[in-house]
Amino acid sequence: MHSVRNLLSFSYFVFLQVPKAQPVALITSPEDTQNYEVARQCVEELALYLKPLSNTRGVGLSSTAQSMLSRPMQRKLVTLVHCQLVEEEGRVRAMRAARSLGERTVTELILQHQNPQQLSSNLWAAVRARGCQFLGPAMQEEALKLVLLALEDGSALSRKVLVLFVVQRLEPRFPQASKTSIGHVVQLLYRASCFKVTKRDEDSSLMQLKEEFRTYEALRREHDSQIVQIAMEGGLRIAPDQWSSLLYGDQSHKSHMQSIIDKLQTPASFAQSVQELTIALQRTGDPANLNRLRPHLELLANIDPSPGKKQANFNSLAFIKMQGG
Repeated sequence: MHSVRNLLSFSYFVFLQVPKAQPVALITSPEDTQNYEVARQCVEELALYLKPLSNTRGVGLSSTAQSMLSRPMQRKLVTLVHCQLVEEEGRVRAMRAARSLGERTVTELILQHQNPQQLSSNLWAAVRARGCQFLGPAMQEEALKLVLLALEDGSALSRKVLVLFVVQRLEPRFPQASKTSIGHVVQLLYRASCFKVTKRDEDSSLMQLKEEFRTYEALRREHDSQIVQIAMEGGLRIAPDQWSSLLYGDQSHKSHMQSIIDKLQTPASFAQSVQELTIALQRTGDPANLNRLRPHLELLANIDPSPGKKQANFNSLAFIKMQGG
């Protein structure tokens, strides 16, 4: 609701007939003045994608508005248009906002060019290729809780003993539980560095849950992060609602999955996503000629997203107009 209120209040700014601001008091160079006008016009044209929101009159988003841009795109666009281009600090924020908007655009385009029927099979194939396994939302949750039950008090067990404990407790509810499948779940946690491993001479190593993972919430988050990381390494882009459905069997964990995705993003992720989009477009033949956007997206990807970088000027802001022409 907070984002909706922001969007509705912004529609007031976008569509009221107000005199054009004259920024000359803070801009001394004629070239900067000219570039300011170009950048301002670009942002205003982008802001028009919020126009359907002006007709909602506080009663929520219409279906037309929702189909125009996704909620994440709306939020990122509002962030961009709120930046004060006449101020250096505002231009720095605008550069970061433009980069973020471009990155989200690439993500959504990749999602639209994936085959949803193949997505889950490709994901689980990538998980299995790393010696891990996901047993389904209900069974995986019980298996993780049993691992926690065995180790939450700081106990150290061999992998074999831990797996047998989980299988024996799991079998009454899930007869299909096996030492192999549970061993693959334990391997997933091992890959996520959830264990402190103590090697022993002529005996099996002992596995102890690290202290920070001795609650279900912390263990589950690290488990989910590992699966998302495997997907990213495999070139798969999965939306938060899809992740929620795949890992939890419901739609109530979208925010949880979005936060994991955000945390795993690095400055290099954007450039990698542009490459992945290019590959996806090659598979589909690119009927909409989206590949023409690649130079603009690469330019956005080269922006340093680190806070405090004084890298923006009016000239560099002129590339923001990339929405379709």
